[in-house]
Amino acid sequence: MNWLETALAFLVFFLSHSIPVQPLLKSKLVTRLGASGFSIAYSLLSLGTLYWLLLATSRAPFVELWQWQLWQNHVPIVAMLIALWIAAMSVGRPNPFSFGGARNETFAPAKCGLVKWIRHPLLIAMLIWSLAHIVPNGDLAHMLLFGSFSCFSLFGVWAVDRRKKTAMGLSEWSRLKQESRRQSELLPGMPFIEVATRTFFGLAAYAVLLFSHSFLFGVSPIN
Repeated sequence: MNWLETALAFLVFFLSHSIPVQPLLKSKLVTRLGASGFSIAYSLLSLGTLYWLLLATSRAPFVELWQWQLWQNHVPIVAMLIALWIAAMSVGRPNPFSFGGARNETFAPAKCGLVKWIRHPLLIAMLIWSLAHIVPNGDLAHMLLFGSFSCFSLFGVWAVDRRKKTAMGLSEWSRLKQESRRQSELLPGMPFIEVATRTFFGLAAYAVLLFSHSFLFGVSPIN
């Protein structure tokens, strides 16, 4: 197997992820599919292209960069708990600073939740995921894959900040950021029941991924 499939999967994945930052294309799709229809369709497209990219990477020629050792598996096992908790605490909550939020017009610093600490929770979750998976995958193809995602996450923080500052106005962006950080609560505006529920779903997602990893990707992280 050569590198062609991996290169093609990379191209399709990153092209598909340019849709949300193309206002004209996105507005046409939302008009045709509806807001919820677009979200569902785009989520399925993202998951499908990501899964293909991961499989294509596993089928790429093996070029060893460092030898695998058992302790390396523990890095993503621990890190993914953190990444999935961050994602679970953020999805569907108002967040005008980044993507992945909902009802952003209702955002208030007093109810900012995890945004007090992390403006871009989904990008940070992706960064943790990608960096952690570099450790036990010491071959060129996986280094390119997870290294690209790490760079994409870091670039995304800068790019989204830049776009949001322009859209919101620098003074409003700065005001919301400063007021959110000044909140005294650990997770402002998030009652215990919401924190517990989101933590439960984060742990459930973690368990599903942990025990289905060998089925989905052909490698078990716990063996």
